[in-house]
Amino acid sequence: MVKNRLLFYFIVTFLVVLLGVLSRKTNVIPLFIGDVLYAVMVYFGFRILLLRGGNLKKIMFPLCFCFLIELQQLYNAEWIMAIRNTTLGHYALGQGFLWSDLVCYIVGVTVAFRMDAIKS
Repeated sequence: MVKNRLLFYFIVTFLVVLLGVLSRKTNVIPLFIGDVLYAVMVYFGFRILLLRGGNLKKIMFPLCFCFLIELQQLYNAEWIMAIRNTTLGHYALGQGFLWSDLVCYIVGVTVAFRMDAIKS
């Protein structure tokens, strides 16, 4: 049972990463969808690491992680800007703080939590 859930979380995380990259490469998908998908990916990534835990942990760990990633965008030291200017750094760390991204993260974690609840 645990192996099946672990495989499910891994596959979902991988597919969400692909959709997220696609959302940044095309004009058909609105940009905010990429932020929602980022939160979904982080949720399922945490589920890979933390298979057990209450609902509060399932929601708060990925949400805090996403919020911290967004808040670190307020820090603009030269070294971190160099990382953000790489493709992987841009995808992982973002470019600039937006309040609307925090809303997208809440939506993404909520959607992922609901998907997870249906699967379980």
